[in-house]
Amino acid sequence: MEAKAYIDALVEKSRIAQKEFENFTQEQVDAIVKEVGKVVYDNAEELAKMAVEETGMGVYEHKVLKNKGKSKTIWNSLKGKKSVGIINRDEETGIVEIAKPMGVVGAVTPTTNPIVTPMCNAMFALKGRNSIIIAPHPRAKKCSAETVKRINEALKKHNAPENLIQIIEEPSIEKTNLLMNAVDVVVATGGMGMVKAAYSSGKPAYGVGAGNVQVIVDRDVDFDDAAKKIIAGRTFDNGIICSGEQTVIAHEDDYDKVIKAFENNGAYYVNDPETKEKFRKAIFVNGTINRDVVGQSPQKVAELAGVEIPADTKVILIEADGIGAEDVLCKEKMCPVMATFRYKTFEEGVKIAQTNLELEGKGHSAAIHSNNNEHIDYAGENLTVSRLVVNQPSSTTAGGSFFNGFAPTTTLGCGSWGNNSISENFTYKHMINISRIGHYMADRVVPSDEELWA
Repeated sequence: MEAKAYIDALVEKSRIAQKEFENFTQEQVDAIVKEVGKVVYDNAEELAKMAVEETGMGVYEHKVLKNKGKSKTIWNSLKGKKSVGIINRDEETGIVEIAKPMGVVGAVTPTTNPIVTPMCNAMFALKGRNSIIIAPHPRAKKCSAETVKRINEALKKHNAPENLIQIIEEPSIEKTNLLMNAVDVVVATGGMGMVKAAYSSGKPAYGVGAGNVQVIVDRDVDFDDAAKKIIAGRTFDNGIICSGEQTVIAHEDDYDKVIKAFENNGAYYVNDPETKEKFRKAIFVNGTINRDVVGQSPQKVAELAGVEIPADTKVILIEADGIGAEDVLCKEKMCPVMATFRYKTFEEGVKIAQTNLELEGKGHSAAIHSNNNEHIDYAGENLTVSRLVVNQPSSTTAGGSFFNGFAPTTTLGCGSWGNNSISENFTYKHMINISRIGHYMADRVVPSDEELWA
């Protein structure tokens, strides 16, 4: 079947399913949404194994944790939330809000997150009584398709409409573009080219920007504790998470102590020019990330660079020779490698972070390890990021956790800085239309001109 006919058939079936699903109650909807997450939770090990084997990137144990963790946190954030019928009555303003579906959702999912992103997008879409068609990355099509297959099997016991969740089993750029043009709303998680195509589809779209998480280490923290958290974030799934830590920015007087704390926790530190250059050439090809290092272990990255490192190395730290465009190491590195910097004042530390963000990652996320609320606020006010993660591993918490208020998700909006339509974590509320009833408020007092313009 030619591509257009294939996509048209998927969309037609999706519309029939969505129209039926639109009549489901909140209780029925929530039972189905819960089941989607539960399937991934219950099949976490098998699906993680499939993902690692098919994509050749990431860490099996971390993918198991991700499958279990994301399914739990997302369902926890969704349960009890109203998304059917009247969802809010504001007695003060007289506004009544009524949730309605958007229709058919087209979701483009990445090779770096082939299990939980389809799960996450499906949970959000279905929470709003939409249907969804997933366009997986070609290098992750089997594990993504298996995930959808297992979910659909489980949904039968809830009498869910057939074809509520579909997937393009033999994906291509042509089919993905046709899908984006045919659905009612697009969610694109992946490379910037695909995100740009989503925004050019002529349909409402939610996309993500590039990550390049800058990490500022303040002077008033336990450096050993900070190093452990930063390493945990940077090494998770071999560094393929877009919210993963990319730099260590420390005060010049503390720099050696901070590096020592990292070394004590499994870091290999590089500061001689020759070795730095070997890593630069291995990680970047003409300024672009080398596909061969993405999601690989530090040992594999070092091998590609022709550098010997200890077998138990968890992360590679490389002191950068400049900030922003002055050193390619200031860009996002999708592997367990971080660039390091020294600052004289906290304000300079924030400036280093912002300069690196201007090169890449503007609008995404940054992290700070600090107990100084003034410094934390200063960083929040001066960094062009949509989220600032405080005293936590960024890669595993910027997308929401049980211990912060970020909405659990796999799609992190980057605002206008990252050419995105939202500057918050994407969730179910972005998958509903809201009708508002405006009641006449007879008891309102209109201010006089003198009072108004005083």
